[in-house]
Amino acid sequence: MKFRIDRDVLADAVSWAARGLPTRPSMPVLAGLVLDVGEGNASTADGVTISAFDYEVSSRVEVNADVRDAGRALVSGRLLAEIARSLPNRPVDVESDGSKVVLTCGSARFTLLTMPVEDYPRLPKLPTLSGRVRSDVFASAVSQVVIAAGRDDTLPVLTGVLMEIEGSTITLLTTDRYRAAVRELTWVPESASMSTTSLVSARTLADAAKSLTSGAEVAVALASGGTGEGLLGFEGGGSAAGEPGARRTTTRLLDGQFPKVRSLFPTDAPIHARVDTAAFIESLKRVALVAERNTPVRLSFDDGTLVLEAGASDEAQASEAIDAQTHGEPISIAFNPGYLLDGLNSMGTPVVVMSFTQATKPAAITGAASMDAEPDAAYRYLLMPIRLSG
Repeated sequence: MKFRIDRDVLADAVSWAARGLPTRPSMPVLAGLVLDVGEGNASTADGVTISAFDYEVSSRVEVNADVRDAGRALVSGRLLAEIARSLPNRPVDVESDGSKVVLTCGSARFTLLTMPVEDYPRLPKLPTLSGRVRSDVFASAVSQVVIAAGRDDTLPVLTGVLMEIEGSTITLLTTDRYRAAVRELTWVPESASMSTTSLVSARTLADAAKSLTSGAEVAVALASGGTGEGLLGFEGGGSAAGEPGARRTTTRLLDGQFPKVRSLFPTDAPIHARVDTAAFIESLKRVALVAERNTPVRLSFDDGTLVLEAGASDEAQASEAIDAQTHGEPISIAFNPGYLLDGLNSMGTPVVVMSFTQATKPAAITGAASMDAEPDAAYRYLLMPIRLSG
């Protein structure tokens, strides 16, 4: 194995492939990255494939390189990533030498021990292409829903994102029992009649949204049966899917029955309030400074005003009033300030619309382009209130 590669190309590819390496691998080889040079590259004989796999998530990136000799090697992934980032901005020569791999960049020279590549598990193949989605839309949609996904691994179902596909619409749903998020987006499916549901790790989906969106589109590959069943794959990041530079990742789907999130959203909410998003966020941040851990911020909507309050009588207190457009009966309701802030920040619109039934029932938050515009129902955030004592 012998090749020359641009330092930035190597550092970027290795860093991406190594991002999900396990900190405590069940087998030593799973801490490594496979360098597949020349003949092993699926796209071109003049390139390098760098891959990682931990039996749950696989990563694979193909990059152009000046290949002198084909071959394969398995080296420590984290060490290779640290070395690649630290190299001077010059071409990097990589060569296998018996049980070692040698990297030379200018006057810098590093020698890494190899691991037995024959012991490395075979990476799963990317399932058949299901469709494509604009990368910016994909990244935005995923970021809006993962904030409401659970982080308790003892409840694995709640750590996932439910992907519902019906024709040209993908719906993403999450909940951690205290809040929920629903986001609808359009995509271009391979089959207009496609209808399927999958539960994927929120952590993996968030990583895909961040790292596969440098290109115009992200390809979604979902196995519907047979080989690869139970896998979800994504490809993107190159100038086009399937070309050198493209990144591919697969993940095993989660098992379990996901809660019926849609039924949690109120169908008839007689109380509404519209608030300038930026003013709401800034006021909430200030008032929440006196909110002790696990204590709420109280919101009171009445006659064109929103009053935010936090703190108890024997502790620090804060209150602030801002303008709001209110409809319906006055209402006072309390929320976890961090959860509320997550929802407000995720809207990305000048105005937020809050809808209520009563102070003890969940509140729905949507965004709007102005105080007079219709709410954008493509994204909805639901937040459970905290009961006020007394």
